[in-house]
Amino acid sequence: MSHYVVGDIQGCHAEFRQLLDLIGFDAASDRLWLVGDLVNRGPDSLGVLRTVRAMGSAAVTVLGNHDFHLLTVAAGHRRPHRHDTLNAILDAPDREELLAWLRTRPLIVSEADRVMVHAGLLPSWTPSAAVALAREVEAMLASDEHDDFLRQLYGDEPSCWSSSLTGYDRLRVIVNVCTRLRYCSADDVLQLAEKRGPDHTPQGYAPWFAHPQRKSSGVTVFCGHWSTLELLIAPRVVMLDSGCLWGGTLTALRLDDWRLFQVPSRAPLDPAPKG
Repeated sequence: MSHYVVGDIQGCHAEFRQLLDLIGFDAASDRLWLVGDLVNRGPDSLGVLRTVRAMGSAAVTVLGNHDFHLLTVAAGHRRPHRHDTLNAILDAPDREELLAWLRTRPLIVSEADRVMVHAGLLPSWTPSAAVALAREVEAMLASDEHDDFLRQLYGDEPSCWSSSLTGYDRLRVIVNVCTRLRYCSADDVLQLAEKRGPDHTPQGYAPWFAHPQRKSSGVTVFCGHWSTLELLIAPRVVMLDSGCLWGGTLTALRLDDWRLFQVPSRAPLDPAPKG
């Protein structure tokens, strides 16, 4: 049995299938962790959802910001963006089954000394605290109130985490951290506007994983989201969005021996984001 972690797919279904062939993935015995953003911008998001869902318990995915975008657009609470490629899902005969399945995916997965989240964790969050906070969002998404939650989800405020936050403000910050975080301050203030690489770090902030006192440093955090970093493998943090969507590669890391497997992009978008 082998255990793999795969970076952001974002609708690149052909590359995903090629990567599965390359690693010889066997759903009967192997395990697959997917760092989120299964959908959008790439040419076949519908194919990705159907493939991952069909894998059953062999594949575990966390929710990314593009996955949440699909859920809010499908619920009628957001208008599609100009470059979205979600129509095939929205028009599919199995649309409701796929959306219901996606809505019940976790925000964070934790196992032994490994944590998977799409974007990152705040400096003050221990792994156990992060999992507990993620469960609050997951419970809301699985409840009868999920539609109202999706209606209230979007926004950059509050911009600072506090354990005293309540209601949708609290849940919004948790989602923003788990699915959108790149930069933050040492005291848990989020900076969500800057999307480029560390050469463009806003004053007073640092990449979330660079804070020396962050309380998740005792585990290895696997994530994606930050394509301008391409591929970052460092002590206790592995960032696997190697930019397949933009002409880079789709990456899998085998956790048994930390061997990398990559396939090239077939139809990159232009222009790529600049780092």
